[in-house]
Amino acid sequence: MADQVEFDAIVVGSGVSGGWAAKELCEKGLKVLMIDRGFMVEHQNYRTEGKAPWEMDHRGTVPPALIDSDYFITRFGYPTEYNVHHYNNDRENPFDYEGSKPFHWIRPAAFGGKSLIWGKWVFRWSDIDFEANKKDGHGDDW
Repeated sequence: MADQVEFDAIVVGSGVSGGWAAKELCEKGLKVLMIDRGFMVEHQNYRTEGKAPWEMDHRGTVPPALIDSDYFITRFGYPTEYNVHHYNNDRENPFDYEGSKPFHWIRPAAFGGKSLIWGKWVFRWSDIDFEANKKDGHGDDW
């Protein structure tokens, strides 16, 4: 193929980690392709942005029937009526998790990754968090 484009790296996902990885690789002079899926989120133009609970159909909560039918894995990610449209619809886009260790792959449905659905919660890490890998024998020690 004469028109084939070559890249030094391919970054899958435009969330915080993917975005940061692509930035660092580009700054080092690598030719990077970033791929993602979902809809583009235009900041300050969310369909639920700035709405008060009384302006929402369900006062900011997601109806249990909708969680059960379309967002049964997503329920572990704390969806609200404000952000549920940023989540992947589990019924329309299933993944196989039966017969394996419990694992809930909470997937966003928009460019920007899980930073769009994190709920503005960031917990401080303690010494225990930095020592866990070494104590458990998994991964690399900090």
